[in-house]
Amino acid sequence: MSAPAAASAAAEQTSTRAIAVAAGGGKARRVKDRLTSPWATAAAIVIAVVWTIPTFGLLVSSFRTPEEIRTNGWWNIFVSPSFTLENYVDVLTIQGASSANLGSYFVNSLVIAIPAALFPIILATMAAYAFAWIKFRGSAPLFVLIFALQIVPLQMALIPLLQIFSEVLGISGTFPAVWIAHTIFGLPLCIFLLHNFISEIPAEVIEAARVDGANHTQIFFRIIIPLSLPALASIGIFQFLWVWNDLLVALVFSGGTADVAPLTQRLAELVGNFGRNTERLPAAAFISLIVPLIVFFSLQRYFVRGLLAGSTKG
Repeated sequence: MSAPAAASAAAEQTSTRAIAVAAGGGKARRVKDRLTSPWATAAAIVIAVVWTIPTFGLLVSSFRTPEEIRTNGWWNIFVSPSFTLENYVDVLTIQGASSANLGSYFVNSLVIAIPAALFPIILATMAAYAFAWIKFRGSAPLFVLIFALQIVPLQMALIPLLQIFSEVLGISGTFPAVWIAHTIFGLPLCIFLLHNFISEIPAEVIEAARVDGANHTQIFFRIIIPLSLPALASIGIFQFLWVWNDLLVALVFSGGTADVAPLTQRLAELVGNFGRNTERLPAAAFISLIVPLIVFFSLQRYFVRGLLAGSTKG
């Protein structure tokens, strides 16, 4: 190629890159403008108020006496304020509960939620990397099948899976049964979301690592995981909250025993027959909110970055 032709080709490539950068910057500005518009701010304020008012009412009710809870609304606290810690003492001690104290169920929920959030993320990250950067026969149909599993109601798998756990594996009513069930039900969505993020990592980064002699294991641990931390944190928050607030899966695979049952099962049992002892429920429910709030606010920086990670791609 002659010198003028080479110069012309280089100029064309430079122009193309400049247009792409300008287009990407314009798209980034449009996304930022939409997220910071007055309408978006107003909608966020409305959502925050709608979410905060019932939560504040729950907090106030947790400090009210049973008589006040039954006779008037929580907003009367502004007219005749009165507080008591008896509800919290009642649900946190063995004497105040019918079968076991709330603290043991709280520990059970932690034992269930932490592994049930980590296992699907670990497996989904490896699967998403394989689908995105490892070419193998049947990868596209298999990914479509995994994506399609999201529309299958999990209730359809409860009885067959319970039969496998009880008759084949013999682990029904144990923590591993609950972990495996949550991992199975959480994998399709985790794989789909992580695949969308990992596939957007620039191919030049992967190719440079391969040229330097890195294998798939080294690429996965030294490139994919560090670059995917925002997405991993976002999905981890969602998965943890889903498992923490779950009742159906844990109730089915824990066997309903107090040694394995989560906090949500205890909340359903606290009221008792005919709505008695309803003063326990606000205190117990607010205790169950503490861990999700801590998890969300401690990881909210990664959560926001994960949500916006792919907004300026393309």
